[in-house]
Amino acid sequence: VQLQASGGGLVQAGDSLRLSCTASRRTSSNNGMGWFRQAPGKEREFVAAISWRGDVVYYADSVRGRFTISRDIPTGTLYLQMDSLKPEDTAVYYCSVARGSSATTRPTNYQYWGQGTLVTVSS
Repeated sequence: VQLQASGGGLVQAGDSLRLSCTASRRTSSNNGMGWFRQAPGKEREFVAAISWRGDVVYYADSVRGRFTISRDIPTGTLYLQMDSLKPEDTAVYYCSVARGSSATTRPTNYQYWGQGTLVTVSS
């Protein structure tokens, strides 16, 4: 399974971006999905997660109220709407497919990872 994340870019603080993630096949249709990010010199961290039905979502404290995770079940596409971006949001963002159907914050609960898309927020 290959995950393709897109939508990253260079923006200014306060701007918005929408990330998308598509899978090579519909393996994600019954699985939870999530977004993680890794800033230069830092470990990968959880950003947001969503259950397979889309009825349960979790957010990291640092993005809650600014980011919104969603999914389009028919197409299997995962989204991350990022508003009010800050320089500290600068990172490579990865989408992932969980092993189960629930939303989960633990990286070890994910089985497939995308290649990442770079988000750079200038001050």
